Amino acid sequence: MREEKEVFFNHVLDMAQRAGLFDYAPVKGMIIFKPYGFALWELIQKKLDEKIKSLNVENVYFPLFIPEKLLKKEKEHVQGFSPELAVVTIAGGKELKEKLVVRPTSETIIYETFSKWIHSWRDLPLKVNQWVNVVRWEKRPRPFLRTTEFLWQEAHTCHETEKEAKEHINEVLKMYRDFYEKELSLAGVLGRKSELETFPGAKETFTFEILLKDKKALQSCTAHNLGQNFSKVFNIKFKTRDKKEEFVWQTCWGLTTRSIGALLMVHQDERGFIFPPSISPFQIVLVPIFTKDEKNNIILEKETKKIEIFLKERGFRVKSDLEREKSAGWKFNEWELKGVPLRIEIGEKEIEEKKLTIVKRDERKREILPFSSLEKVVKNKLEEIQKNLFLKSRALLKENTFEVFKKEDFENFLIKKKGFVKAFWCEQKDCELKIKEKTKATTRCLPLENESQKEQKKCIFCQREAKRKWIFAYAY
Repeated sequence: MREEKEVFFNHVLDMAQRAGLFDYAPVKGMIIFKPYGFALWELIQKKLDEKIKSLNVENVYFPLFIPEKLLKKEKEHVQGFSPELAVVTIAGGKELKEKLVVRPTSETIIYETFSKWIHSWRDLPLKVNQWVNVVRWEKRPRPFLRTTEFLWQEAHTCHETEKEAKEHINEVLKMYRDFYEKELSLAGVLGRKSELETFPGAKETFTFEILLKDKKALQSCTAHNLGQNFSKVFNIKFKTRDKKEEFVWQTCWGLTTRSIGALLMVHQDERGFIFPPSISPFQIVLVPIFTKDEKNNIILEKETKKIEIFLKERGFRVKSDLEREKSAGWKFNEWELKGVPLRIEIGEKEIEEKKLTIVKRDERKREILPFSSLEKVVKNKLEEIQKNLFLKSRALLKENTFEVFKKEDFENFLIKKKGFVKAFWCEQKDCELKIKEKTKATTRCLPLENESQKEQKKCIFCQREAKRKWIFAYAY
């Protein structure tokens, strides 16, 4: 079973490398984003940053190095990250008096600062975000999914009341779900993590779980209700409206370059990737059909550049492939591998008849259209691809989510069917650990839609009392 899934994952990695998305770095567990791959992240960052700012969250930047004493302030937090920490002990040729930790996440350094920034209820809410890199020394690194160094956004907020903090978490969860569904065309399940899977130091952790094509789960982002756990440790107090002193209520939330991993592991076929137009580095590739007639080729190149300018002026991201040494067929295969949503073929016949041949990457069907309708058709086709990719992702999720009521079915579905297995669970840590030991599967989340739907049932595994249905799956 593991070998079968490794074959799929390695196949996706091979395609990603051939498509020019990344290369392996000389340090184990780290990768190099090549221009085409980094363009994906830039577009993800741009789209998400707009949504983050719509929540009145401002961007900041905090240092990469964190004094070890700050991490030690919050014992539960540092204990959770301890095996993954990278620590600097020598700098400038001398041993440091105090060790510096390379940022695994920024709660401690940010909250130390918040205690200096916040004094009154007038300073609240305080909502900041940073786009940075972090380092976690992973035991089993996987490109895009779990790398030693990765890129992300991490937001940290402080509020007057617990109610405000929870309302903010709900806004964030809606933002993440909309981002994945509308921009990346990825369906998933919004839910709460188990106590065992909760972020170190947090009161509650929420997630958006995506099902990949190999039927494994991927935690695509997280949002944490920190309560007052960190504010009490870092002494983040404020004068309330009635002149009392209170600790702030906090949240933090983040999304990483793992989002690219989700994209690659869902939107592809036997020929390569199929990128959603919203975040594809190039939405359209123009391929002139060159011949041995150089005079004709000069005309083709000129007309192709005109079409490129026409489309770019209308806001589309366009690439003209003017390479003369490669055949048209080779180019078609190359751009299909790279996942460009639309291909427009321009030949001598097209120029004479003022028509163009257009090919959608998801269906690979050729259509002829007059040049006069190019802008409208391109816009409609890109919208169709964006929608169709989401519908396929949603179908994958629906077809591979199974509800079970017997222990033997629970184990069999996990092993044979794979996918998301939904079942009543007692929510006890000892039971969760036994499930993981016996099946190798983990609790992915309690779907938010199931939180209030309590029933008197038996746990699928230990037969203790259970009230709610959780999702279990194998995961990266």
